[in-house]
Amino acid sequence: MKGNVFITGADRGLGFALAKKFLKEGYTVYAGSYLTDWHELPGLKQENPDKLHIINLDISDDESVLQAAETLGKHTDKLDILINNAGIFLFKYSGTIFEEQNYDDMIRMYNVNALGPMRVTKALLPFILRGDKKIIACVSSEAGSVGACWRVKDYGYSMSKSALNMQCAILQNHMKEYGVKVLALHPGWVRSYMSGVLNTEAEVEADDSAAGLYKVIHENTDINGPMYLDYQGKSLPW
Repeated sequence: MKGNVFITGADRGLGFALAKKFLKEGYTVYAGSYLTDWHELPGLKQENPDKLHIINLDISDDESVLQAAETLGKHTDKLDILINNAGIFLFKYSGTIFEEQNYDDMIRMYNVNALGPMRVTKALLPFILRGDKKIIACVSSEAGSVGACWRVKDYGYSMSKSALNMQCAILQNHMKEYGVKVLALHPGWVRSYMSGVLNTEAEVEADDSAAGLYKVIHENTDINGPMYLDYQGKSLPW
């Protein structure tokens, strides 16, 4: 038995692909589910009735996160890996500074993309500390890199991912003494539903990204090693 993994945003896209990959590799998967009208995850549950557990989770809501932690505790007392995957990209008003900006959308992205992982990590940290592998992996983005920034727009999304990267850096500073490895991972430009609809223009299939992330997570366990990596194992500048 490989161990236990909790994956947020597992209903579809990259999260669903990660759930499939970890199940294939022998893990027991606890899948955070937000969508009530999306049926791929329940179908996967039918195929893996004893290895997949679906837990209702809205990472933008404090009470939902605490309830999810309570539900998880009814199944297990430890996690080997936490993958903070859930995220959103509200692109309607994501243009340049000369274009209309929607600050409410920016706040919403920050709440989900930056504060969401922090809520989940705080609530589930006791499970991680009791686990064997002790890994917290946050699905970030190259959009969060200040050192490699090339954009002239996408303020809200990019700033939210930069905040997530800082969260990971601070968390790793603290968690070294507990033997916990923290990762900020760029999954590639994935065909996903971050904006609410499938991005068919993206270059990377969700299953390919999930396979790459699985490998990167398991090959980068040194708490003093690289933290900010893409799905192919390449280090990114902060």
